[in-house]
Amino acid sequence: MFQRRVGDMALLGNERWFLVHSLPKSERKAEWHLGAQGFRTFLPQFQRTVRHARKLRTVRAPVFPGYLFIILDLERDRWLSVRSTVGVARLFTQDGRPAPVPVGIVESLVHRSAGNLMRLDSGLVEGKTVRILSGPFADFVGTLARLDDSGRVQVLLQMMGTSVRVMLHRSALSSAA
Repeated sequence: MFQRRVGDMALLGNERWFLVHSLPKSERKAEWHLGAQGFRTFLPQFQRTVRHARKLRTVRAPVFPGYLFIILDLERDRWLSVRSTVGVARLFTQDGRPAPVPVGIVESLVHRSAGNLMRLDSGLVEGKTVRILSGPFADFVGTLARLDDSGRVQVLLQMMGTSVRVMLHRSALSSAA
C-alpha cells in the first residue's frame, strides 16, 4: 500500500484536487492502482471497531465511503486513464472535463490527518453529544461528561434506564452533532 506523507500532498503549478468515485468497497484498490500509475491520491480513513460473529475488530474505514481524492494537472496528466483504472467507477466531471474540488477542503483534511488516518476528536466540548467510534461501545451515542489534558474522557451512556459512566481515550470519539 502506498503511504503518503503530508509533504507529498503539496500542490505544484497547475495541480488541483479532484474527486474519484470508486466501485463499492474498492477505495483502497483504486488508491493502489492509481498510485502505481504515478498519481498522488488521498484516501482519508479513521479507526473503527466492527462487530462480527461476536468478535470485535478495529479496522481502518474510509471517512467518505466510495470516494477518494486525486491530484491532477489537466494540461500535463493523462486524466482519461483514471476512468479505466481498476477500482474506479468514475472521475467527477462537468461538461466533459474533471471538476476540481474547491480550494481548502482537501487541504484541511490532509492537515487533520497523520498519514491517511484522520483525527475526528477535534472540537470536543463537555456537555455535547459524542459518538464512540471504537471499542466495545462502538456506535453508541452519549454525552461528554469530562475531558482532561492526558486525553482521557468520561462519557455518560444511557443504558437500561440509567446513566453509565465510561472512561475512554479521546481518539475513540467524534462529535455527533
